[in-house]
Amino acid sequence: MGMTSPLTLTEKILAKKAGKDEVRAGEIVSAKVDVAMSHENARMVKKSFEKIGVEKVWDPDRIVIIFDHRVPAESERTALGQKELREFVKAQGIKNFYDINVGVCHQVLVEEGFSRPGILLVGTDSHTTTGGALGAFATGIGATEMAAVWATGELWLCVPETLKIVVNGKLPKGVYAKDIVLKVIGTIGADGADYKAMEYSGEAISGLSVASRMVISNLSMEAGAKVAFVVPDKVTEDYVKDRAKGPYEMLASDPDARYASEHTFDVSDLEPQLACPHQVDNVKGISEVAGKKIDQAVIGSCTNGRLEDLREAARVLKGRKVDPGVRLLVVPASWKIFKEALSEGIIETLVDTGAVLVNAGCGPCLGAHQGCLAPGEVAVTSTNRNFQGRMGSAEAFLYLASPATVAASAIEGKIADPRRYLEA
Repeated sequence: MGMTSPLTLTEKILAKKAGKDEVRAGEIVSAKVDVAMSHENARMVKKSFEKIGVEKVWDPDRIVIIFDHRVPAESERTALGQKELREFVKAQGIKNFYDINVGVCHQVLVEEGFSRPGILLVGTDSHTTTGGALGAFATGIGATEMAAVWATGELWLCVPETLKIVVNGKLPKGVYAKDIVLKVIGTIGADGADYKAMEYSGEAISGLSVASRMVISNLSMEAGAKVAFVVPDKVTEDYVKDRAKGPYEMLASDPDARYASEHTFDVSDLEPQLACPHQVDNVKGISEVAGKKIDQAVIGSCTNGRLEDLREAARVLKGRKVDPGVRLLVVPASWKIFKEALSEGIIETLVDTGAVLVNAGCGPCLGAHQGCLAPGEVAVTSTNRNFQGRMGSAEAFLYLASPATVAASAIEGKIADPRRYLEA
């Protein structure tokens, strides 16, 4: 790249994708897309694409379609949409197609090596930001925008400013990535990163697994983030090198890059956090919320349905029973994770406690067809949104927490601190 002034990670990736030496926050660029992902809403994309009048997609190998929102189909309408898309991927020669038995799109993109450092990844789903855990510029776009990507392979973007988030300290027992990111969102607010890049670094972040980093990038969208990076490091490279479906580049911000603002956190004394109804930034510590009666508990989703999440939940639940007044639903983020949890005995532990297993997909997080709440019911869940009506009734109440907190609450029938179950 010749001699340029200092750039953020965001500016570096978008400059490369726009074929420029440098770009600046606020500039509008036309960028070449590396990976374009849609789930069942690809049906809407297909309709817009057909209106453009192009017969073939720009590059069938860069398009990924994953069924996850309603799997298996819960209505004739969904079944018809899925049937149309199965025919479309065949006609277009799109080989990266994942049907109802694979997993949630954001998990599959990472697991299958599509998300990788230094690329531009777009998806017709707001939580596409998950790919930022591996240093990809990964962001959600609309169906009509995606139709243009299918036709041309390019997309215009306004280069976002970057917030630097430094997280120091060592996580205490019973406190996880979910608690870190809830603390961050509670501090900066639901619009604290509107159309900005969030860039996470610091000792507490570099100590996290890729699975935990995905929690951070996934949930950062709830602060309005356009993209949420965990700065790529050895952990990233170790994960990506044998998986990557295509080239990648380990990029980082220049040491003297310009940030819109900088926020520093220390998690050494952090207690488990919960996002209380009805906003993700309505965050309180467990000491303020414990004791609230619950009706449903959900462990899983694209936020917290990975093997380490199920493992922690099983540690809390092992040898105990779910409170008879609570419905505990478990949703692995993918079939791969489900199979690993099966062979490790985790699934058996969870089922023995009284948990109900749900197919790897979006399931209860959407409340559209599984795990709906009735008016007045309360759920504690490890998913990513607690808006009114998110999980069924608009008169239900959702608390977001880590899988360990959800598991402890399922045992007690009320919101409970997981730390006392992890002392052994």
